[in-house]
Amino acid sequence: MIPQERITVLADAAAVAAHAAQVIAAAAWDAVHHRGEFLLAVSGGSTPLPMFDALAELEIPWARVHLFQVDERVAPAGDAARNLTGLEEHLISKIGLPADQLHVMPVDAVDRVDAAALYADTLHRVAGTPPVLDLIHLGLGADGHTASLVPGDAALEATDDVVVTAPYQGHRRMTLTYPVLAHARRLLWVVSGPNKDEALDRMVWGDPSVPAGRVAQDRAEVVTDRVAG
Repeated sequence: MIPQERITVLADAAAVAAHAAQVIAAAAWDAVHHRGEFLLAVSGGSTPLPMFDALAELEIPWARVHLFQVDERVAPAGDAARNLTGLEEHLISKIGLPADQLHVMPVDAVDRVDAAALYADTLHRVAGTPPVLDLIHLGLGADGHTASLVPGDAALEATDDVVVTAPYQGHRRMTLTYPVLAHARRLLWVVSGPNKDEALDRMVWGDPSVPAGRVAQDRAEVVTDRVAG
């Protein structure tokens, strides 16, 4: 169970985005102060886009940041379905992140299984073995999925750090797995919008019947709005 003191419930989605951005910015400065760099992984979908806009407005030591993707849909470059498309528009295009410190999931590769292994190699090169990221941002679906760890998929039992899923809502996906999430120094759940109250409750209580409920909770915190929370 995630304790109540690590759950922040705010008025609306805009407040959630602004608060989550501040949490990430503070974590960035703390990591750079203590370890010289900040290793961040962000999830996709539409919910985090306002958070990315807010992050772009904050003073963050981007030159010391390595930015990873938590998951990505298999879709053409520039497609609206790609998480990278929104990430580039709402954040990357507005900040001074060095190009070699943006680590894009290679879903365009012909052999995506090998590509997932290469992405895992990058994780290990930057974040060690096992890879320890400073902060992983997670979202939550109404069905209880998080990242691209979706109900019934073989990825739920994966021991590799990065895998490719079966088709889900029209797309195969590449995703980080539970072992990577479990080693993160900090997990930040950002949850807003309707139809997520039951999934959020199950996640907070650690209900293993939904994918989100199986994520390690000892370093997790939640920022949500009154609709979802």
